[in-house]
Amino acid sequence: MLEFIRSDLASINSYTPNPRGKTTQPLDRLNHNEVALDLPLELKEKLAKIYRDSLATNRYPDGSHKSLKEAIAAYANSSGSLNDSITPENISVGNGSDELIRSILISTCLGGQGAILVANPTFSMYGILAETLGIKVASVGRSNDNFSIDLAAAQLAIEKNNNPPVRVVFAVHPNSPTGNLLTPQELEWLRNLPESILVVVDEAYFEFSQTSVISELAQHPNWSILRTFSKAFRLAALRVGYAIAHPQLINVLEKTRLPYNLPGFSQIAAGIVLENRDLLLPLIEDIVKEKERIFKILADRPDLEIWPSSANYLYLRPKIAEGEDQSGKLQQLTAALKELGTLIRYTGGGLRITIGTYQENNRTLERLQKLLDR
Repeated sequence: MLEFIRSDLASINSYTPNPRGKTTQPLDRLNHNEVALDLPLELKEKLAKIYRDSLATNRYPDGSHKSLKEAIAAYANSSGSLNDSITPENISVGNGSDELIRSILISTCLGGQGAILVANPTFSMYGILAETLGIKVASVGRSNDNFSIDLAAAQLAIEKNNNPPVRVVFAVHPNSPTGNLLTPQELEWLRNLPESILVVVDEAYFEFSQTSVISELAQHPNWSILRTFSKAFRLAALRVGYAIAHPQLINVLEKTRLPYNLPGFSQIAAGIVLENRDLLLPLIEDIVKEKERIFKILADRPDLEIWPSSANYLYLRPKIAEGEDQSGKLQQLTAALKELGTLIRYTGGGLRITIGTYQENNRTLERLQKLLDR
């Protein structure tokens, strides 16, 4: 009907953030990997006061993100023995990590100059954003045991994709939806990729895993790390992400991002939560303990496959009899849990369940086990 729309967009599925349909009761939202608790009231009141007294809404925000970049650099340096090697020149800030992914794709692959490599299942926006820009996506699988990347297939994809060549490899640490960290073998493979390929290591769940490749950035100018304020720092509603990379790459990302891309209030809020991280981050320990509690309960069920996770969610699937439709069973479980009041995510051939509050987790366990016992 709209003849001016690119024909290839018809075959691309958009990101669907929320399940559709009506429910009969309030929902436990365990489908988006959010932290279940809002910011403490004292921080919200501080932000409200700043908004009321200091934020001029008729003025554009700081388009350079100077203060926020300085705060992010200080935080990044505090997470390891980096000797203050991360500076504001190593930082680019985006309206969520999605915008940074898009800027990376525009800077590397647009106009038929490159393709990307992803290992599925993984965060779907790498592929979705690439396809909307007309960029080819080379996709490989993962091990059925620990969800590590099929490195032989990945290497072959790089060697065979020459028109256009693979210019960006997305590696997720830990991976979503499966929760596994990069293995030593995967890291060694990434280290040995040629400098003509950009390696993007997405560390959205760093605060939960406490595992990072940041100490290796200085040795790999073709590496970039992505992180976010949407998870551990509880700012999902305000959409703040950032990249840490070599200053030359950051300079290019600054060229391809939109001007004034991050609202002033989002910049202020990100600075406030960094200043008050000692108030926020102790909750991570509670989430990890809850995750371990739920994992042990579900791992005792012989009818479930469940994998250890280094993030704030668990990944599982019910075991099926030969000839049984696993996809259909997963969809049915997801829909049935929603009807009972729990939202989870069916993705990548399994179920991803975010760790919520103690009460939410108990309700989810009760509902899931009731459905499995039918």
